[in-house]
Amino acid sequence: MPATDHAVALTRTAARAAAEKKAGDIVAIDVSERLVLTDVFLILSGDNDRQVRAIVDAIDEAMLKAGAKRRLREGLEEAHWVLIDYTDVIIHVQQGEDREYYELERLWKDCPPIELPEDVLTPVDAAC
Repeated sequence: MPATDHAVALTRTAARAAAEKKAGDIVAIDVSERLVLTDVFLILSGDNDRQVRAIVDAIDEAMLKAGAKRRLREGLEEAHWVLIDYTDVIIHVQQGEDREYYELERLWKDCPPIELPEDVLTPVDAAC
């Protein structure tokens, strides 16, 4: 069974919040067929610890407004790889080096991607 509509909607909410903070390389993967603990992995990048923290804060705020309850958040102190668990969606905010090293997309390449809105995929500056 594919990811629920609710999980996909939350994924898009989080992705938009991240894009507003200029997160890079935003990817959503439907892992519902492989994992029982969540429906979606949202993976994105920040350039440095300050940007990663800003992205995480923006996601938390947007998800709270959407009614999602955060279960867990790890890694914010170092801000190299922050994992945020919203039950239906698990978000990985990584700095570039960590993203390249762990290659989460490669690990989950057999899972279908979730289509994200164009405004999430297009950098804000490029849209002007």
